[in-house]
Amino acid sequence: MVRQVRRLVAVLAGALTAALSVGFAGPAHAAPKPPPPPGVDIAGTGLSAPLQLRANAQPAHVTAVIEQVNFLGRTGAATGPKPADLGPKYTVVVLAGDTPKQTYDLYPKAVGGPRIYRPAKQPDSRKTKAGWFLGRLSMSETLRNAGVPLEREYDTVSGGVGGGERVIPEDALNPARDIDQALGDLQRLLLLNVAVVLVITSGLAGIALLIRRRTR
Repeated sequence: MVRQVRRLVAVLAGALTAALSVGFAGPAHAAPKPPPPPGVDIAGTGLSAPLQLRANAQPAHVTAVIEQVNFLGRTGAATGPKPADLGPKYTVVVLAGDTPKQTYDLYPKAVGGPRIYRPAKQPDSRKTKAGWFLGRLSMSETLRNAGVPLEREYDTVSGGVGGGERVIPEDALNPARDIDQALGDLQRLLLLNVAVVLVITSGLAGIALLIRRRTR
């Protein structure tokens, strides 16, 4: 009887030890959770809720939006256009995972070309200088392709993110053809002037000859 009790206690102790070892070892051997993907949030005129673009789902759009602000220098202009000339405003927040890192105010329809304002206060508490910058001409189309309700611009580039096609025909941008055409027009103008001079000269010569004959 005593031996049976000892065996039962030993079996229970072993089972308890195994259960505890599995319980403690399970989390340690679990696969690490992947970090959240980087991305951008866009808020502004015409958007009822911010657009949340992430690199794992919309990599081309995220890259295109970041390219609109990744070329800025350390120092921008102290003042920008008048508020009435700025047009709609869109705030872009660049995130590393779920952590906001940078923020910018984009004005794609500003008079004189797109503008960017970088606030001095940034989400990651890094020190920077507030300033105004000229934006890329593709800003409006980039934001529109990302989901911002903007009218399509036909005087820049059309198409999807990362590519597009010229709206202006290629032959309309051929400088050699324009020069040849200008030279042809100039040549025709010179020939016309020469013809006019010859006609006038012939007329004057005829008049002079007629006057000489009458005065004899």
